[in-house]
Amino acid sequence: MHVVRFGEAPPYDAPGHALMKMVRLQGREAGPADTAWLGVSTIAPGGGTTLDASAVEKLYVVLDGTVTVSNGQDRVSLSRWDSCRIAPGEGRQLSNETNAPASILLVMSLQPPTPA
Repeated sequence: MHVVRFGEAPPYDAPGHALMKMVRLQGREAGPADTAWLGVSTIAPGGGTTLDASAVEKLYVVLDGTVTVSNGQDRVSLSRWDSCRIAPGEGRQLSNETNAPASILLVMSLQPPTPA
């Protein structure tokens, strides 16, 4: 068993993220993980990410507030407990268009899947 207390979760930075504070809860520098890492991002009003795609699937769950998610074609506002899957290679942009902070949980594979 590997426990990470939220108050001790290591912060990290990612390119293309503005007005966001991010911590890793499991995996990478937060400790051992075989298949995925887990993180929480707090997005200040007006903050978010650029529109980018990655080779791995991303799963998001809004923990608090409202987060707008776009894949470059569709836009949807997600509220507390709403979730969204971004497929490998699909664009993803997060934004907080409200006047209150929002937080979102991210689950992301450690590496791209091996071709069959």
